[in-house]
Amino acid sequence: MSRGRTLVVGWIAALLAIAAFVNLGLWQSHRAVEKQAMLDAAAKVMATRTPQSLSLAGDPQRTRDYDWAVGTGAFDARDALLLDNQQRNGRAGVRVYRIFLPSQGGPMLVDLGWQPLAGDRKLPQVPNLPGTMELRGLLSPPPSTGLALGPGLGRQGDAWLMTRVDLPAIATATGLSVPLAPRVLRLDPALPIGYERDLELLANTLPPDQHRGYAVQWFALAAAVLATALILTFRKRRRP
Repeated sequence: MSRGRTLVVGWIAALLAIAAFVNLGLWQSHRAVEKQAMLDAAAKVMATRTPQSLSLAGDPQRTRDYDWAVGTGAFDARDALLLDNQQRNGRAGVRVYRIFLPSQGGPMLVDLGWQPLAGDRKLPQVPNLPGTMELRGLLSPPPSTGLALGPGLGRQGDAWLMTRVDLPAIATATGLSVPLAPRVLRLDPALPIGYERDLELLANTLPPDQHRGYAVQWFALAAAVLATALILTFRKRRRP
């Protein structure tokens, strides 16, 4: 193959690699901006904790927003929903959810906190919480689903084990006659019910700084490919 044809093929490969690396860097940068905006919005709500109605959980105009909500109601008698693959302080466990029926508004999911898993992965027992009670906490979007591969939940003994929080699938599987609210209530850790918990939004995902770091790495790889291509193009050929 002639040098000219080799250069053309090499530059095509280099440009494809550069485009891929730049796109990956832009995606990481975009995720950093998204997550930083999410953290800033939640921090603003947490700073004031102005109480809103639990009925706001079902507002279709606020599905990606944050509100501090307070209200009364009762937990539904349906079995608990356990979100798998949840890390806390380096330990594997599940996040416990139950369906709550507020006095005002439709059914919603309540995050009761984190429970550890034993080595045999036997699911923890989650007793029902009968009676009317007042709840308060942070209304927020459910955890990001990532790649939705396979069914979102399945029966495991006396509970539902979830690979992601898929609200329509939960409503269908549990036999709810109406949809679940698009936001979940993350209970105030000071309430004397539930399990280990906090209001950290990114406990099981990457924070903005890590996304920025990955973006820099992808952009650096793109620059390295470009520099290598330029060096190989303009270097002097050795005489035979």
